[in-house]
Amino acid sequence: MSASQIPTSDVPADAPTLLVKIFGKDGPGITAGLFDTLAAYSVDVVDIEQVVTRGRLTLCALVTHPAATLEGDLRATVHSWAESMKMQAEIISGRGDNRPRGLGRSLVTVLGHPLTAEATARIAAKIAEAGGNIDRIFRLAKYPVTAVEFAVSGVETEPLRTALVTDAAALGVDVAVVAAGLHRRAQRLVVMDVDSTLIQDEVIELFAAHAGCEDKVAEVTAAAMRGELDFEQSLHARVALLEGLDASVVDKVRSEVRLTPGARTLIRTLKRLGYQVGVVSGGFTQVTDDLKERLGLDFAQANTLEIIDGKLTGRVTGEIVDRAGKARLLRRFAAEAGVPLAQTVAIGDGANDLDMLNAAGLGVAFNAKPVVREAAHTAVNVPFLDTVLYLLGVTREEVEAADTHDDR
Repeated sequence: MSASQIPTSDVPADAPTLLVKIFGKDGPGITAGLFDTLAAYSVDVVDIEQVVTRGRLTLCALVTHPAATLEGDLRATVHSWAESMKMQAEIISGRGDNRPRGLGRSLVTVLGHPLTAEATARIAAKIAEAGGNIDRIFRLAKYPVTAVEFAVSGVETEPLRTALVTDAAALGVDVAVVAAGLHRRAQRLVVMDVDSTLIQDEVIELFAAHAGCEDKVAEVTAAAMRGELDFEQSLHARVALLEGLDASVVDKVRSEVRLTPGARTLIRTLKRLGYQVGVVSGGFTQVTDDLKERLGLDFAQANTLEIIDGKLTGRVTGEIVDRAGKARLLRRFAAEAGVPLAQTVAIGDGANDLDMLNAAGLGVAFNAKPVVREAAHTAVNVPFLDTVLYLLGVTREEVEAADTHDDR
């Protein structure tokens, strides 16, 4: 489905207007033909809306009323022209334009795999219950998920987000609610976590496999998840298990890293749209620096494994990248990029990402645990990282135009 809506004039609320509706099989020249026909009657265009769905066109034109003596002739001429184009026409008399849109304008993006009628009905009902009005619906993508965008007015963004996100998981859809406006397209910095977000792996586990200590690393990870260790304690405990590992294993780990499906497409598309892209990780610069070079990232920061005399020492050096550190780095990257924090996007999957997700203008929980999904602005629960593009209002057609090498 494609749609365009172009308000072009203002008329008094009591001024007579005509709504001219044309529908039928789409083809070239229909829009031009309709307005050529109307031009003979010296009417002004107040509003236009055109939609094409599966090759069927619906074209609506709201125009000022012609001279009283010409209305009958206009109607007859439009119907005759429509018949010649093998279309149907409907002309409705009325007064004024659309009612003014209420305060509070938001864009609601719904992702479904599939998007069911039941879920769509519930989302629409929730919008109405929150006091919102749906002004327009537009399909952003049909692959790899169905993504549609609702333009909503009459309710502020935050209460609308609260009303919609609560039921999203139960309906099997992902919902993002952002304020409408030019700033949406101005979100020019995207920062994402690495392990289980940009890549499918946990880098510490890849190193542990070469050291033969996967079980011990898993025990420390489990203790951290139980709250018995904080991130820094668990990081030092796990890295200590790598002591003595030959540095040549770094290249092996780099070759074993698997990008998440859609990762290359996401980054290439963002870069071609003018975004800057960075990563922050509780993992290691030995991997993130390589990813930065391979993917053309603008920023990358992680912990650094200490290597002396060709061996891992079991220690890390430099600034520790933990939960607070990720949020701090987001702010640093935004300052260096010259992007207001409100126009940043952060993507992550774990509790370690929560401060970053909450600090960003839009925080996206990617295939995350429930506690992270509930705290983030929105969530994506399909295994394709490039679906985040639809939350930014990027259509599938724009993705395909920007990226001819889809990596899913």
